[in-house]
Amino acid sequence: MPTLASVTTESPSAGTYTQTTSITKLTPAPPPPSSQPTTSKPFRLLDLPAEVRLRIYEHVLLVPHTIDLDPSNTSTLSPRLRLLLVSRQLHNEASHVFYSRNTFRLFPVHGRFFHTRKPLLARLSPRTRASLSSLELRLGPGWNGLPSAWGDVASPLLGLEDCTSWRHLRVFVECDPAGDDVFAGFRRSDDFFTSFCARLLRELLPRVPSIETVTFDGFPGVAKDGPLVRELVKVVRDRGGGVRVAWGPERGWGHENVVKELEASIASLRLWAGRYAALGN
Repeated sequence: MPTLASVTTESPSAGTYTQTTSITKLTPAPPPPSSQPTTSKPFRLLDLPAEVRLRIYEHVLLVPHTIDLDPSNTSTLSPRLRLLLVSRQLHNEASHVFYSRNTFRLFPVHGRFFHTRKPLLARLSPRTRASLSSLELRLGPGWNGLPSAWGDVASPLLGLEDCTSWRHLRVFVECDPAGDDVFAGFRRSDDFFTSFCARLLRELLPRVPSIETVTFDGFPGVAKDGPLVRELVKVVRDRGGGVRVAWGPERGWGHENVVKELEASIASLRLWAGRYAALGN
């Protein structure tokens, strides 16, 4: 801080006089921070409670789409799966979440893998296949000529006997060639695709007796009462064994009963309104 000091000056010609001058007193600079890095204790994920670790695995590893053989997996799935490389314990815990909570496609539909003899299931270990709980059968690609692997669900390579935890099968129908005139003149026969898909589902269900629910869904152009969906539902119901038929959300089939109830309520209200208006007149 600046301070005031008195300085006496003599001059031969002017005599003696006193001058007050401001003198700055310098404050020492603070010492530089230590150049040595501070060491922090690492965060130990495995010290967290199991239920908290489970939430973390779910946040990282669960995806909203069906997992299939696809070139984009290197950018969408591979970064997530690096978590499994941390340690053996973390691999065992996290891999079970990934395989048991996601939905996997039974036969690939991407053009690069469509004709492969080794679908995704065939590339997994028996232990991994035992963790799967939800798979999807997507019907539509190759409707006029499907790969031979699709018709060989009994192949040991597919490993269906290992899928002991498989509970849910999602059947997604992209198109119904027998129920749409736009396919006329292009389909091999009127019922080729319908018969092929029905036979595929009929051979699949007995080989996975753990399946409890079959959910049907499809694109808007597919009718619930069309030849393909009707035949597939019949296969499931004929199978019996307590397998439940459900309807998926994308097509909106599962809400049809609610819509019918609303329509009936609206019609009833209109009827009463008409009667009330007639009485008023």
